[in-house]
Amino acid sequence: MPTKLHPALIGFTVIVFFFLVGPLVIVVGSALSDTTYLTFPPQGLSLRWFQNIFEIDAFRRTILTSLQVAVISTFVALIIGIPASYAMSRYRIQLPGWLSTLFVLPVLVPELVLGFSLLKNLAFQFNAPIYLSLIIGHTILILPYVIRVISASLASFDFSIEEAAISLGSPPLKTFFTVLLPNVRSGVIAAFILAFITSINDVSISIFLTGPGISTLPIQLLAHMEQFFDPTVASVSVMLMVLTVAVMATVERTLGLTFLAK
Repeated sequence: MPTKLHPALIGFTVIVFFFLVGPLVIVVGSALSDTTYLTFPPQGLSLRWFQNIFEIDAFRRTILTSLQVAVISTFVALIIGIPASYAMSRYRIQLPGWLSTLFVLPVLVPELVLGFSLLKNLAFQFNAPIYLSLIIGHTILILPYVIRVISASLASFDFSIEEAAISLGSPPLKTFFTVLLPNVRSGVIAAFILAFITSINDVSISIFLTGPGISTLPIQLLAHMEQFFDPTVASVSVMLMVLTVAVMATVERTLGLTFLAK
């Protein structure tokens, strides 16, 4: 006999659903408004504010910059994070216990403090280029997420499989790429998605590291809001949401979300 849900539980679920979905509906409705100012509910429907994003040169440049920084920093974080996760999982007895804590420090430290520290060291002390500073800053920001996700995937991996392959004559490096990585690729893909989305939406680090001529989309969005209050702001927000959904949909169509859950 099916259990009957309590009306209070149903009501609480509905409230939580509207709490989560309501802001998204408001942003989408504001982006489609035909007015020259942000308003909800929309007074008339129009797509001109989405077109306005690509008519503004600053938005076109920052969209490209954000995508480049997100992709490069994510790949750099993976290149560093995969071997680090492997070492901490494979040799956890030999390695010091504080090493795993060291990799999560960027998460524990407030992003504003981290951003100011990067500004002081990269921009002032080492005089690093703005573009390089952004890549370094975003890599440091997303590296803990990469290591945590991949380490969780490696926790269920039986390293005796790797030892068996090596004992049968497979070189260690070849074993790493042909035996270990295929078994944890779900964690690698999940880490890539999380890192990419975190990087492309970052504000706290980017606001310290951007400069004349080079900026990211979220920072340009803040600058636009200081001068204008039109629905372009909501349109950019919708575009970022669509990009996030597109990344998830691509994974679903190519691998399937059930694959990532393995």
